Amino acid sequence: MTTKTRRRRGGGSADRRARASAPVEIVPYITRNIPVFEVLDEDGLALIEHNADRILEEIGIEFRGDPEALDLWRAAGADVQGERVRMPKGLCRQLIQDNAPREFTQIARNPLRNVQIGGKNTVFAPAYGSPFVRDLDKGRRYATIEDFRNFVKLAYMTPSIHHSGGTICEPVDLPVNKRHFDMVYSHMKYSDKAFMGSVTHPERAQDTVEMAKILFGDRWLNPETGEPNTAIINLINANSPMTFDETMLGAAKVYARNNQACIISPFILAGAMSPVTVAGTATQTLAEALAGMAFCQLVKPGAPVIFGSFASSMSMQSGAPTFGTPEPALVLYVMANLARRLGVPFRSGGSLTGSKIPDAQAASESANTLLPTTLAGVNFVLHAAGWLEGGLAMGYEKFILDADQTGMMQTMLKGVDLSENGQAMDAIHEVGPGSHYLGSTHTQNNFQTAFYRSPIADNNSFEQWDADGALEATQRANARWKKLLSEYEAPELDPAVDEALVAWMDKRKAEFPDSNIS
Repeated sequence: MTTKTRRRRGGGSADRRARASAPVEIVPYITRNIPVFEVLDEDGLALIEHNADRILEEIGIEFRGDPEALDLWRAAGADVQGERVRMPKGLCRQLIQDNAPREFTQIARNPLRNVQIGGKNTVFAPAYGSPFVRDLDKGRRYATIEDFRNFVKLAYMTPSIHHSGGTICEPVDLPVNKRHFDMVYSHMKYSDKAFMGSVTHPERAQDTVEMAKILFGDRWLNPETGEPNTAIINLINANSPMTFDETMLGAAKVYARNNQACIISPFILAGAMSPVTVAGTATQTLAEALAGMAFCQLVKPGAPVIFGSFASSMSMQSGAPTFGTPEPALVLYVMANLARRLGVPFRSGGSLTGSKIPDAQAASESANTLLPTTLAGVNFVLHAAGWLEGGLAMGYEKFILDADQTGMMQTMLKGVDLSENGQAMDAIHEVGPGSHYLGSTHTQNNFQTAFYRSPIADNNSFEQWDADGALEATQRANARWKKLLSEYEAPELDPAVDEALVAWMDKRKAEFPDSNIS
């Protein structure tokens, strides 16, 4: 499903103005046409699966603060001792494979923006969870709801960002216990792409569901099944090692019971929260994810789940997380393969860096994360754009630079065009030996779309670059995000729906006092 649109003309050099006004193919998600890259053979994968089963059966997973979760596991045949749950070999895998969908559709406010999660599809979403934001003008500062809305708008206007994301940044100017209303509403009002829900308390998860019911109206329920359509994706992190807490379990139960998708995602800094080895980290990640996804099936058989993996290395000298290193890339490749063998969609990767600013370190580390993400066949890519400082900051310029890279990955995943036009035999016949292709009919017909055109890169001569202000990439990105926000036009939202959402939020906010504690 694709549509064509035109970018408006803007500032910058003549070359970048031409690129900015060229036709752009809008793709709601990517369907890959190149093979995945794999690093382990059958014996290696089977060994990790065997060892993960040993963790589940011999060591177990703790489900803390949720007696209902323990009752569900006990009824399923697990050995429950206190809050420790030991699962018989194969139980988790069977629960998942017998019930969880291999692929599912997440509906968006604009049906043309629906995303297909799983299979050969890839969806890029912005970074998630940063308390700080950074730009060239104001530097590093605490995020506000205005920043949050800005990033929702930027994601909406970026063709290679297919999803509005979730907690793009924490709006610390709003009360902790009520900011989820404004964050979810911002996704609903300022974008028509699919979005993520709140997971910081079960009541906030339920608030998200209720708001989605208002937004989608008749589209909330699938008339064929009578079940809710999947309209929300949610991030449920394991508290590694081998623990799920009551907050995550409570949110997972709310979403699973409403047929909304849960990303079960162990969050691991290898060496602190898992073993220092690739195989050890992969084994523990698989065990934790199996337990979480199986739990969702105990809550509601058939609830959509996504196998998540976030694994970073760490400096064994300082303890700080490190990004763009080889070991997490190897973990990513292994986990993607294990997810395909299990038969569920996979989430991982992004444009990750420990750099504080969008500099050469940020570019290198982000590229060294995003390329394995793309080659491994990740289905849902959280943190695809904006991530700085190990996730502590969301960068305006970094978002623009990362979005340029996701555009390149989107082009690469199209693969090789073997159509008659792609073969270009007419051009080769026309030009013949010793001439050039610049004026050929084929080149003239294809020059606008033949190659990916970066809106940020400067490929002019030194003299032209100098005349244009000798701007660095971050300066050009600074101008671009400002230009995009100045040109932003909100997608149409039914005024009655908007009024109903605001009225519902106002009513809920009035039911309890503000709090910045939890």
